[in-house]
Amino acid sequence: MNHDPREVVALRHISKTFDGVRALHDVDLTVCRGEVHGLLGENGSGKTTLIKVLAGFHAPDAGGELEINGRPVPLPLWPGQFRRLGMSFVHQDLGLVPSLSVTENLLVGDMASRRSWRLSWARERRRTTEILTSFGLELDPCAKVSDLRTTDRALLAIVRAVGEIRMNTAGDESAYGLLVLDEPTVFLPTSDRDQLFSIVREIAARRASVLFVSHNLDEVLEITDRVTVLRDGEVRGTIDTAEASNEVLVEMIIGRKLPTNSIARAQTEAGKEISVDGLTGGSARDVSLKFRAAEVVGLTGLVGSGFEEIPYCVFGARAAAAGRLEMDGRTFDLRGMIPSRALEAGVALIPADRQHDGSVGSLSVGDNITLPVLDRYRSPLGLNRRRMRSDARKLLEQFDVRPPDPRFRYQSLSGGNQQKAMLAKWLQTKPSLLLLHEPTQGVDVGARQQIFQLMREAAANGTAVVCMSTDYEQLAAVCDRVVVFGRGRVARELTGGEITEERIAEQCYRFAEEHSGSHLDASGARR
Repeated sequence: MNHDPREVVALRHISKTFDGVRALHDVDLTVCRGEVHGLLGENGSGKTTLIKVLAGFHAPDAGGELEINGRPVPLPLWPGQFRRLGMSFVHQDLGLVPSLSVTENLLVGDMASRRSWRLSWARERRRTTEILTSFGLELDPCAKVSDLRTTDRALLAIVRAVGEIRMNTAGDESAYGLLVLDEPTVFLPTSDRDQLFSIVREIAARRASVLFVSHNLDEVLEITDRVTVLRDGEVRGTIDTAEASNEVLVEMIIGRKLPTNSIARAQTEAGKEISVDGLTGGSARDVSLKFRAAEVVGLTGLVGSGFEEIPYCVFGARAAAAGRLEMDGRTFDLRGMIPSRALEAGVALIPADRQHDGSVGSLSVGDNITLPVLDRYRSPLGLNRRRMRSDARKLLEQFDVRPPDPRFRYQSLSGGNQQKAMLAKWLQTKPSLLLLHEPTQGVDVGARQQIFQLMREAAANGTAVVCMSTDYEQLAAVCDRVVVFGRGRVARELTGGEITEERIAEQCYRFAEEHSGSHLDASGARR
């Protein structure tokens, strides 16, 4: 191969086949020194397979080539070899040990490589503080990772990965490391992504390179220098981000233009009313809300403003200190609400972390989606498994879950298909109230539109749909009303033409500014 001195990593002619099914076909990818390079594609496009080839988890088909800093590297890589080559990976699960301290998680690799068995914990804590401070982070080196905010865990994992790159390229002036970030913002609130992006830019400024894998096109356009798009296992193009747009990337990802109009609203008039009165729990304080059948209501605000507490307190997944729920002629004391009682009342919840809080990943898709309705399949001889699989298959086909195989393991589905399976699971119960927290988190652009449409269809069929989200574009696309929270209470309600991405963002930040001593003018500027 002819080496471009700017290239840190060059993959060429990478193909991968699983049981006769082609996952990758003749893929080329190059990442240059000091570059943030985006990798985009729908779920199932081959992104994960390509990353696993680079990590040595998968062996590519014959004919693939890899260069690291201009030096040919034989494929396949053996497990763990990527570290010696100056690469580090941060996956969605972060790979941290929750029971250990910040210091132990950050320096475990360095400690393990030392020959001396004696450690000065005071010195290690000072080193931890120095490293974190150099990236603008203020974390207690003694704190347990389990006690950190989600954002701080993600940032700690990234700083540790950068440290691994430095350790493995030390003394080699020709080596420039590569940090691979696989959906790093999937569980981060919008307001905390700026801090992550600041660290990513700092990494690039220090001559390392970043491969940034994401479904969020706005993030990719903001943080990357170039973008490579995969579709059906093939590269569909590499483009300078400065020359790209949301519309161009969407067309490259899915092979067609998406409709520019918003999701069609239900024509059904709002029906029976559901009310939440005086709800107090977590950061929410004395919140009262009304929802009506056949409408989609969005709840939003800055992180910690209280809106994210509402679904869990109403469903009984989190204890409420006060409040009541009135629906279908019945009143429920939210202080004693538990999930089984909420389900019996006609309330369903799809949490933000669907893999850990909303499903059993090790079970099949069929087992997961029939859990709420197991009584339908009971017989004197036990569960009617054949009927369960038959009904599950029909639901998977109806909700376009791919593959539509009830025997497929749930955790092996892509993010979008996991979420569609969760919607199938709960909408079959015909709930009166459907609560969704960040419903399109970690979902590709094609599945995102399908989920929006399923939410609207649920509303048209008489369900009150409530969407908690910090994705203002999502709320503007699908909601009939948007309720903005601030300081644990309802601050604003937007309806009709007020429901735009810009207006929602303005109101979220306006309330925060008004209560912090400064103010915004009509355009949202500080004055």
